[in-house]
Amino acid sequence: MKTDTIAAIATALTPSGIGIIRISGQDAMDIIDRIYKSKNNDKLLSKVKSHTIHYGYIFDGEEMIDEVMVLIMRAPNSYTKEDTVEIDCHGGVFVMKRILETVLKHGARPAEPGEFTKRAFLNGRIDLSQAESVIDIINSKNEYALNSSLSQLKGSVKNDIIQNREKIIHEIAFIETALDDPEHISLDGFPEKLNNIVNGILDEITTLIKSADNGKIIKEGIKTAIVGKPNAGKSSLLNILVGEERAIVTDIEGTTRDTLEENINLNGISLNIIDTAGIRHTEDVVEKIGVDKAKDCIERADLVIYVIDSSKDLDGNDFAIIEQIKDKKAIVLLNKSDLSSKTGVEDVKKYINKPIILISAKEETGINDLENTIKNMFFNGEISFNDEVMITNVRHKNALIDAKESLELVVNSIQNGLPEDFFSIDLMNAYESLGTIIGEALEEDLVNEIFSKFCMGK
Repeated sequence: MKTDTIAAIATALTPSGIGIIRISGQDAMDIIDRIYKSKNNDKLLSKVKSHTIHYGYIFDGEEMIDEVMVLIMRAPNSYTKEDTVEIDCHGGVFVMKRILETVLKHGARPAEPGEFTKRAFLNGRIDLSQAESVIDIINSKNEYALNSSLSQLKGSVKNDIIQNREKIIHEIAFIETALDDPEHISLDGFPEKLNNIVNGILDEITTLIKSADNGKIIKEGIKTAIVGKPNAGKSSLLNILVGEERAIVTDIEGTTRDTLEENINLNGISLNIIDTAGIRHTEDVVEKIGVDKAKDCIERADLVIYVIDSSKDLDGNDFAIIEQIKDKKAIVLLNKSDLSSKTGVEDVKKYINKPIILISAKEETGINDLENTIKNMFFNGEISFNDEVMITNVRHKNALIDAKESLELVVNSIQNGLPEDFFSIDLMNAYESLGTIIGEALEEDLVNEIFSKFCMGK
């Protein structure tokens, strides 16, 4: 644990209304005394009360750099649980850098990415799952992702993990005590009791693991491929969903030769949309590369939106697409519903059992039905964060899987009538696996890797 004093610009390095330079560590108060002067030059900020704001100026020697407001937060009642100073200055890039240089000149060192949050974790103000939720809040792409991250910051994952670890360690302690003192503590009937407890924990862990699929989608967005034959209306659909002319639309078949990616927010759900080249048999070398890319996008997508030109009959190219998407989550859009129809819902149902929606990209009809279908397909129409704990972190999911496997070994040992010390080994493995989620048992290199992904100043 480092106790030296760190500093960084905590706001974006772009011209803005305000900039914040954050200082944390044992010398934070001494440093601000060296560079701050009040309007009447009558106070030292090291002597003022905690959680107070002061108006004055930042000086480098005799040179005044900027007019500022300074917030004083004394340990342990700060983000890092260390003495912390925040300088609110004008939001010009040059002036922020100039103040930071002055702070560094007078005794601080540049903070590493995520080091303020890392100190909050190492000083015990938050656990590791809460620390990771901080960066998730910063990177949130939609309301659901933000709500999930805020829930984790308040301790939803931490509380669940702690409760289950307490149950496990209690049973481990009982087994060890009974083995050490068999004359006074009996293990008669204990395996049956332990079996019920472990199965209860397994149910909770299994529920958390299952939530990870939705959690990943909420956090990262639904990887969505728009596919279909040339000139079916794929690019027009993308433009409607994005809300601007991002894809070139013409009446010439094969206009889209490469993939085009966009991120959109659909009723609070993020869609990472890929508009692909029209899929058809072709001898054109360049077009064939685009078709191959489109087919690859289908394989990697969480959701496939298959656009059919309903004014034309289905053909061999359609059947090839249907074959490729039959085992994927997919929605079929019968586009150009404003024109005379040659392919209807019943015609498509003969070949594929997927939701089918009539739309007109030209008239912009049917889009609401598409939005509702996506929401129902992935979230059963509703996402609630009232009391729900949702796993959005792959590291957490893997730790839960490890804990689940260890607990299943305990159940197998009980069923096979093995000695109680076998139970302890696997219970401890589960206990430690869960501990990695909240940072109770973690290698230093992994901790450093986690915080290296944070932005500077956080």
